[in-house]
Amino acid sequence: MTTLLELDPRETVVVAILVLFFGKYLTSKVAFLREYNIPEPVSGGLIASILFGLAYGVFGLEINFALGLRDALLITFFTTIGLSSKFSTLVEGGKPLLILLVVAVAYLFLQNFTGLAWAGVMGQPAEIGLIGGSVSLSGGHGTAIAWAPRFIEEYGITNAMEVGLACATFGLILGGLIGGPMAKFLIMHYQLSPSEDPALTVGVPHERVETPIEYQYMLNGIFAISVSVGFGLVLNTFLEALGLNLPDFVACLFAGILVTNLGPLVFRRFHWPDRSKSIALISDLSLGLFLAMSLMSLQLWTLGGLGGPILLLLVAQVVMVTLFVVFVVFRLMGKDYDAAVMSAGYVGLALGATPTAIANMTAVTEKFGASAKAFVVVPLVGAFFIDISNALIIQFLLDVI
Repeated sequence: MTTLLELDPRETVVVAILVLFFGKYLTSKVAFLREYNIPEPVSGGLIASILFGLAYGVFGLEINFALGLRDALLITFFTTIGLSSKFSTLVEGGKPLLILLVVAVAYLFLQNFTGLAWAGVMGQPAEIGLIGGSVSLSGGHGTAIAWAPRFIEEYGITNAMEVGLACATFGLILGGLIGGPMAKFLIMHYQLSPSEDPALTVGVPHERVETPIEYQYMLNGIFAISVSVGFGLVLNTFLEALGLNLPDFVACLFAGILVTNLGPLVFRRFHWPDRSKSIALISDLSLGLFLAMSLMSLQLWTLGGLGGPILLLLVAQVVMVTLFVVFVVFRLMGKDYDAAVMSAGYVGLALGATPTAIANMTAVTEKFGASAKAFVVVPLVGAFFIDISNALIIQFLLDVI
């Protein structure tokens, strides 16, 4: 007999914060988690989901969380990414940015074809192949969660959330495990060395004083986020009328880009939060709570017999990305030291998420030397180009399969 425990929004937030605290404690105590940059909400959330799964299996206690706030946090997080993306920064990437963007978009198709082929061999629905493709791997936890309701409601994949989060989580770990060793192999094999004139890395404000975290800046940040979300939701409604169905977070991401670049031209007296500490704080809190809520509510028992097949899918995806990076990404990016560092970042990007990519590149450059180009190009591709392209490709493949 199963006992159902329903938690309200306040109780859900309390549990999510406790999960974050627990994840932070684990990271401080377990060297593996620090070494491979496993996010605190991921480690804490996975342990929590295992404990809740044991409660279900041993005591018949099923805990349901109120996850309405989680969806709002997802939209907020992607909106802050858009608000941190200036056109001037995009220009700095130049030709390498365009090359990696084209390569990354091509790999989204290849990653999905790998998932579809696996689904055919294993006798699984084609939609499961997409979930185990770019939905969960290149897309990460956010995209997997955002698309799961559509797979459930429109295609009858009842365990879409669990499969997507499982693939995204293992992809995050695998992306962090193989990126560094791959870059080391390329550097040693081709005897590569860094440039003698390294520039400053992306994401760190230079040549201006960093804005502080205080009342006015927080208020401006919340205002800019609210305007961007409203603009994004209206924009998505317009796109839906044209027949283009995108998740709300993609439209809000694009709206944030437009607001942060065009807003200062229209409202000159308003202090727009350009990559400020306030926006960064809101972004970190949104992402942390979003992941904690998502992973702690993961109902592992619904995976059923998919555990083995999912592992086989992940093996296939790792082999595919390894071959693609060594023989395509590294060569097209110039076969130099910067290309090797970007290869490590791209592995993290294709299997995990942008933080994994940055962690991989940081580990490589700390040992072998700086790579300014890599820290400009890879985060820019991963920050929003991949999310927008991925959403369009997923929708296209759903229409044709």
